[in-house]
Amino acid sequence: MKVLTAAQMREVDRRTTERGVPGIVLMENAGHRVVEFLERRLAPLAAQRIVVLCGKGNNGGDGMVVARQLYTRIRPAALHVVLLAEPGELKGDAAANYQMLQACGCLVATEIPATARNATLLIDALLGTGVSGPATGRMLEGIREINSGFPLAKVAAVDIPSGMPSDSGEPVGEIARADFTVTFTAPKVGQVLAPNCDHVGELAVCPIGTPPELFEKDDTIFLSLIEPSMFRHLLAPRPPSGHKGTFGHVLVVAGSRGKTGAAAMSGMSSLRAGAGLVTVASAVSAIPIIAGYAAELMTEPLEENESGGVSRNAPIERLAEGMTVIAMGPGMGRHPDIEALVTRVAAAIEQPMVIDADGLTAKIHGSGKVRVMTPHPGEMGRLTGKSIAEVQKDRVGVARSFAVEHSVALVLKGQRTLIAFPDGAVWINPTGTPALGTGGTGDILTGQISGFLAQFPHDWQNAVAAAVYLGGLAGQIGAREVGDKGLIATDLLRYLPRAMEECAGLPHGL
Repeated sequence: MKVLTAAQMREVDRRTTERGVPGIVLMENAGHRVVEFLERRLAPLAAQRIVVLCGKGNNGGDGMVVARQLYTRIRPAALHVVLLAEPGELKGDAAANYQMLQACGCLVATEIPATARNATLLIDALLGTGVSGPATGRMLEGIREINSGFPLAKVAAVDIPSGMPSDSGEPVGEIARADFTVTFTAPKVGQVLAPNCDHVGELAVCPIGTPPELFEKDDTIFLSLIEPSMFRHLLAPRPPSGHKGTFGHVLVVAGSRGKTGAAAMSGMSSLRAGAGLVTVASAVSAIPIIAGYAAELMTEPLEENESGGVSRNAPIERLAEGMTVIAMGPGMGRHPDIEALVTRVAAAIEQPMVIDADGLTAKIHGSGKVRVMTPHPGEMGRLTGKSIAEVQKDRVGVARSFAVEHSVALVLKGQRTLIAFPDGAVWINPTGTPALGTGGTGDILTGQISGFLAQFPHDWQNAVAAAVYLGGLAGQIGAREVGDKGLIATDLLRYLPRAMEECAGLPHGL
């Protein structure tokens, strides 16, 4: 699903009206979609006590349509419509919908009445995507009212929470906090990037009459939001004739003396993601411990250096023969041998590689091969020479530039994990939870990506997206059951199958 900037959205709207769909029809459709969503989420909507806060722009016009639908069709228990502007300031389609609302007999106030404070639902239609800079004046007062003036109310934002910058995840001022956001045509950048996404609540993307080909097939729009429909075909039932050799063989080169868990978790995660076979290669002294974690893992002892890590002379290229995917890095340590080893292997072998953790010190250039790097912000900072703060302030730009320059797929972990591809496309993952902020989850993700790549090497972009999305969803499922603080990395092995079932559309237990 493409993600649009404010300028891109304006251009799509302009081209839509050129095709013969007037702006007032788009506004009418937008209002209808909001009411339809609320009917589904808050049934019976007629029992709600509702306040609609409107600004003077097109977002306020959308709110006027919502108010008219509520007044004429739903007839809620109470309805207060408040225009935080002078009626004479309204223009165009917004002014026309104000006049239609009045013609229906609905009263529109210019101040919030005291009787509205017990509202159970507040519609935020103050500011839309066309606003730049922080909210001021009456709009700022309205945002503060939304956030603190209606203690009983759920908040539904029309198109975008008021005050949120449309094109950035970084706040520029105070932002309304919504329980639901009903946006139109496509998600907006500010809605899907951290930390602004925390203000969005549940995001519903609703069509209002814009032809999808105006944006879905536009290659200049490089941001997309990952959704299960992109990779659902990878979760289809396996053929009856399938066997362990059908679903790929992952070689995990990981671990060292004292860091055996990372290797075992990566290997087990590859199996849980569906790989047919997994071999874990590690320093010879680490192998007995790794093998003891799980009987399903095959192991391969490698010569080790004086620090207990894999020697730079380890014959990984020979081991890689016949393998589908190679994963390197988790728990290998920071010895100079590791950088030399990973750099050499990445340049030598043809198979897809996943490089994580200690392997990220290597010098990697994809050169047309599938190379997936999975840094957290600290590791991304070391790769680029930037501070963590600089990385976090421009996650999309930093990840995209690195992926294009080095011809790799870069998975920048964190809230709203990004996948940046060598062609400049960036996919945003909407799943995840603070519960994943615990040791070992990166090793699990390395295994998940490797396991999906082993099964679907010819559909590698969707395979990476599936692993990232499902890993985040497994964390959400686990957090619901054991809590944010109680979840540990190996729990994800238990919840990943349920995440797959949910995205495949299968009932749990099948």
